[in-house]
Amino acid sequence: MKKRSGSYPPVRVEGNGRAVVSQAGAVLLVETVRKIGLDQAISQALAPWCKPRAVHDPGKILLDLALATALGGDCLADIAMLRAGPALFGPVASDPTVSRLVDTLAAAGSRALAAIRTARAEVRDRIWKLAGPDAPHADGQVIVDIDGVLVLAHSDKEDATRTWKKTYGHHPLLAFVDHAGGGTGEPVAGLLRPGRAGSNTAADHIETTRLALAQLPRKFRRGRRTLIRTDSAGGTHKFLDWLTARGRWLSYSVGMTITEQIHQTVLKIPASAWTPAVEPGGQIRDGAWVAELAGDVLDGWPKGMRLIVRKERPHPGAQLRFTDADGHRLTAFATNTPGAAIAALELRHRQRARAEDRIRTARATGLRNLPLHDAAQNQIWLEIVQIALDLLAWMPMLALTGPARLWEPKRLRLRLFSAAAQLVTTGRRRILRLAKHWPWTDVTTEVLKRLAALPNPG
Repeated sequence: MKKRSGSYPPVRVEGNGRAVVSQAGAVLLVETVRKIGLDQAISQALAPWCKPRAVHDPGKILLDLALATALGGDCLADIAMLRAGPALFGPVASDPTVSRLVDTLAAAGSRALAAIRTARAEVRDRIWKLAGPDAPHADGQVIVDIDGVLVLAHSDKEDATRTWKKTYGHHPLLAFVDHAGGGTGEPVAGLLRPGRAGSNTAADHIETTRLALAQLPRKFRRGRRTLIRTDSAGGTHKFLDWLTARGRWLSYSVGMTITEQIHQTVLKIPASAWTPAVEPGGQIRDGAWVAELAGDVLDGWPKGMRLIVRKERPHPGAQLRFTDADGHRLTAFATNTPGAAIAALELRHRQRARAEDRIRTARATGLRNLPLHDAAQNQIWLEIVQIALDLLAWMPMLALTGPARLWEPKRLRLRLFSAAAQLVTTGRRRILRLAKHWPWTDVTTEVLKRLAALPNPG
């Protein structure tokens, strides 16, 4: 028997390798940018901030930051991983140049933000057309989920304050387009707020909804085909009145706080009025029932509002609240969708929980921490994070199939983006040769074939 020196074979390491590309799988994101025309759109949008005789285009710098964030970076300096691969990413600006651009855009304020957001909206419209039946509006409706997220701060940053959870940091409000069961969702709004910002501030929900609607194709910016979905933080008179005002007529499904009036009304519901809740496959949800409330409990709310309550046996170990009844946990939501069965409406509202998945992926894509000091700078960073999340949603939507389309950013980075490759130059062509033994090389090459088949922008 051959004697082994350990569990792993010894390897001699040298630092003089050539023609090797790290993070070679990022070519998937680079090709996505090229095919959807995001590089052109961002460059045109930021043209007013391009100085004469500038070496680096502002749009390219911003996109490089977004690519670095999509690959797992969480600060401006992480753009260095792109700078190390000029054959794949092209010329990448130095750290001082990157910092100066962020400062310049932050100083421009709303003008720069509007330019970036307009470019994203134009590209989004094109992508949804390219996606066809895989687009979020394939069933005729677009669902926008709005939710807050606490971003902790570990140093004294502008607008970092004590939060409602007694932590310290910021409290942004985010909006995501729901991709249902066929995708991971894409961000359409990010409103940076101080940590002390309230959860149910109607003005902030209205502003976030405005930003989200501006990101959608024009036909979805008003009307019942767009559904705004929130937790109980959105269940305010002012917000619902704004959603249903003349000229907007948006659909909504928002959580409602169990008030004493609602609690007393629920206690009067006869057993025969409760309908079993259902699961996505149509099966009965064990231990859960729904009922619709009517009468005085709807006074003062917008016309056409339906108030639906669910009672469910709590999970083992969960404590009941004083607003619960008969040993069941009570939750309520309001919607203005007419005609549909209340069990189907309750299932649709319960699926708002996918927004929590979107927030988790955002934390893993640059939102774990706001890396800059000034609030205006961090708002630019929040736009960069959204572009990164856009790319991580658009690439699977356009080119991934099967279970791989549901891979979240962490899995995409591990299986696809982190792959190494050899760069071969032959004639006038550069060829990126992925490792044959890498388990997901076939997935990468298939994605590149599908992207290549898409029409070029313009």
